[in-house]
Amino acid sequence: MNRSFVCDIEALADDAWLLRFGDQLDPQLNARVHAIARRLGGEHKPHWLRGLVPAFASLGVFFDPAADPAHIHEELLALLAMDETPVVDASAQAARTVEIPVVYGGEFGPDLESAAAELQMSPQQLITRHSSGVYTVAMIGFAPGFPYLAGLDPALALPRLATPRARVAAGSVAIGGAQTGIYPRESPGGWRLLGRTPKVLFDPARATPSLLLPGDRVRFVAIEADRFADAAP
Repeated sequence: MNRSFVCDIEALADDAWLLRFGDQLDPQLNARVHAIARRLGGEHKPHWLRGLVPAFASLGVFFDPAADPAHIHEELLALLAMDETPVVDASAQAARTVEIPVVYGGEFGPDLESAAAELQMSPQQLITRHSSGVYTVAMIGFAPGFPYLAGLDPALALPRLATPRARVAAGSVAIGGAQTGIYPRESPGGWRLLGRTPKVLFDPARATPSLLLPGDRVRFVAIEADRFADAAP
């Protein structure tokens, strides 16, 4: 079924428009955000475009300050008026799939056992269900390179810790509410820590600093602790 989307275009700054599709966590809204971002930043990228910032249900469009905002507004309206279904389908086909190795449990995932008990399953069942999902990078936020991943099995949703940790290790794979994510660097955090990846999520020295980008697909692959160093980039 072809779903109808309503989008408001708001001024975000003198050199930016905000395309707002809604205000909730909705996979179809997020897919629409990424579809529009891919089209705008693709082969026929407009000369005035300077940057795109996808979020859960909105897209920041930054343009050349010398360009005419009214003209860009008209171009965005024309883009949004196009048939939506083929755009979303093309976006899904173009998305990368990135595999993330994870050592679950023990010192790498100190909340695995308590989370499994709270969910009334064994730690291995939690690992299996968490690593069998295919997730979508809904947005990057909180810290450079931090991916908010949509697609968590609803049966694995967990509340955040009542008291956040002062230090969470870089690479920690965690669940917070109805989402899963990966801490790109050591920082405070209140999500439930299931495991850790040796992959570097953000490196400013790389051509593309963030390992994961909005719209990417992510698969977690469980590995043994003795393979942690070997699985690093």
